[in-house]
Amino acid sequence: MQVNRKKRQGPPPVIEALAALLALALIAVLSPASAAPLDDAMDKVFTVRSSDAEDRFLGSAFVWEGGEVAVTNAHVVGDAAEVRLIDRHGLEVTGLVIARDPVRDVAVISLPSRTEGLPLAARTLQLGDEVFALGAPLGIEFTLTEGRISTLARQVDVAVPMLLLQHDAAVNPGSSGGPLVDLDGRLVGMNSRIADGSRMFVGIAYAIPTPELTRIVQGLIEETLPPFPTLGLTARPVDRQIAETLGTEAEGLLVDAVAAGSLAETAGIKPGDIITQASGTTLTQPGDFAFAIESATLDGAAHLTLLRAGKELTLTLPLSIVSDRGLRTREAPRLPAAVTSYTFATLGVTLDEGGTVTDLTANSPALLAGLATGDRILAINGIPQDPATYALSAPVLLLIEAPGGATRHIRLDPWHAPEGVRPVGGANVLDPDVVVF
Repeated sequence: MQVNRKKRQGPPPVIEALAALLALALIAVLSPASAAPLDDAMDKVFTVRSSDAEDRFLGSAFVWEGGEVAVTNAHVVGDAAEVRLIDRHGLEVTGLVIARDPVRDVAVISLPSRTEGLPLAARTLQLGDEVFALGAPLGIEFTLTEGRISTLARQVDVAVPMLLLQHDAAVNPGSSGGPLVDLDGRLVGMNSRIADGSRMFVGIAYAIPTPELTRIVQGLIEETLPPFPTLGLTARPVDRQIAETLGTEAEGLLVDAVAAGSLAETAGIKPGDIITQASGTTLTQPGDFAFAIESATLDGAAHLTLLRAGKELTLTLPLSIVSDRGLRTREAPRLPAAVTSYTFATLGVTLDEGGTVTDLTANSPALLAGLATGDRILAINGIPQDPATYALSAPVLLLIEAPGGATRHIRLDPWHAPEGVRPVGGANVLDPDVVVF
C-alpha cells in the first residue's frame, strides 16, 4: 500500500542560505574579537608627561617593535633627559631619552623593562587604505580616530629629506608621537604634524611612514644615522617671476644669505648664487636639495653646480655633524604705478653715496617690498651697480645687506599692487619662500 506524505513546507533553499550568511555577518560584526587588534594596539600607547614637578602633558608615544624602547617625536620630549610614560591601565614608568633627531623629528626612549611592542605592518599601503590614529589629542588620553590614506609620499618641509604619509584621521596637539595603525593594529606610521596654517586639525595630517621610521630608529639606536647638517645657508626657490627677471630657468635655489663661519661660507657660496645641482641631482623641485645633501653626508661633502652672475661654476660643500635647522618663506609685496620707468628717488628711496638707504617714504613700493632704512643695495639683477643712477624699466631683483651684515634678496616691482604687510625687521618671518638650511 502506498502512503502519501505531505512534504514539509519551509523557506526556499536560497532564503535559508541568505539567512545563514546574514547570521554569520552579524556574529562577525558583534564579536568582541573584531575590535581586539585595535584594543591590543592601544595597550602599547603611552601618554608622555614631564618628569619634573610641573607634571606637564607633552604628547604621545608607543612601544617600538622589539619592546625595549618607546618612540615619539623629538618635539614632544624637547631637551628633556627623561620623561614619564603612562599607559591606559595607569601603569607609569620613567624613561630615559637616549637619542633624538630634531630635523627628522624622532626621539627614542629607553624602557626600564622589556614589554610587548607594536607589530609593524607587513603589506605596502595603498591610496585610500583605512587607518587609525592612536594617542592623546588635546590631552584626551587614549583616543582612537579613523581615516584614510590620502597621499603616500608628501614632502611637507622642503628643508627636511622625508616623504610623509598624508591621511585624514583626526589628530590634534597631543597626538604627536602616537602610532598610526591599520585595521589589524599594525604600525604604518607615527603621527607627527598637521597641515600648516592651523594649530588644530583641518582634515590633513602627516605621519612618518614605518619604513622611514624603522631606518631612523635603528640608526639612532645603533648610532649609524648621520645628523642632517646645518649649512648656514638661506635660500629661496627660483620661481617663474625671479627666473623671468634674471633671464634664467625656473629651477634651483637662489642664495639670500650665508652665515659667517658656516659650511656654506667655507665652500665659497655667496649671496646671489643660484644652486642648480647638488652631487649630480638637478634641483627641479626645492625639496630636492635636502635629499641630495642627506645622500652626500656619507661622503662627507656635496659637489654643487651653481650660477654666479650668469656663469656656471662648481664648488665642494663640506658636511659635518651638526643638527639644527629652520625654515621660513615669503612672496614679496608689490605696488602699481602708471609710469614706464622709475629711479629709486622717484620710488621714495633716499640713498647715500655708498648705496645705503637713509630714508623711505611711508608709501614707497620699495618699503612694501621689504627694503628698510640702513639697508645697502649690493647688486641689481646679480650685477654690482650704482643704484642712485639706475632706472627701473622692469621688475628687478636686489641683493641687500642689512646693518648687521646679513644679506637677502628683494624683488622690487612697482607696477603691481602690494600683497601683505610692511616688514618688521631684518628677519624673514614675512617671507615664506625663504628656506634656512
